Amino acid sequence: MPKVNEIKRGQVVEHEGTVYAVRQLDRSAPTARGGGTIYRFKLEAIPGGERREFSFKGDDSLKEADLTRRLCEYSYRDADGFVFMDSEDFSQYVLSEADVGDAAGYLLEGQDSIYVLIIGEQPVAIQLPQSVILEVTDTAPVMKGATASRSAKPARVETGVDVMVPDYITPGEKIKVNTETGEFMSRA
Repeated sequence: MPKVNEIKRGQVVEHEGTVYAVRQLDRSAPTARGGGTIYRFKLEAIPGGERREFSFKGDDSLKEADLTRRLCEYSYRDADGFVFMDSEDFSQYVLSEADVGDAAGYLLEGQDSIYVLIIGEQPVAIQLPQSVILEVTDTAPVMKGATASRSAKPARVETGVDVMVPDYITPGEKIKVNTETGEFMSRA
């Protein structure tokens, strides 16, 4: 069992009988006067997506979850759910809308580099790449002098998600979006 100071973002751990993906972790050292380092974890339950926060001391341990990660490509969505094809053996995994959660807003047909998380024989969740490239379909027109200012405006991308982008972005442009925070990263 790894100590909490060895755990990284993206790892999957088990705590109090529930499997969680580590979404964010913060470290704080109170003072030099014998105070222990505190680790604050923001965790997301797998499956289900319930988000919880826990604090641990530096010498506490967490159990790594027993799961399999399979590299897949997103194929399509139908009445049963989201269908992913394994890149190695071409088997298909179907996940419900609840299992995919907010990640659905970053999925495009044919997109690869997606991991399907499997516990036992059951696919329970997906893990997206750090960023995806999406096309802007709708946003306000470019404002004069927008390159000189650091203001932002909402833009809708091809998957239907709204992202705050700089004023100089126009419809039809491709942008890189962080899948963890939903924030604009750069033009693509």
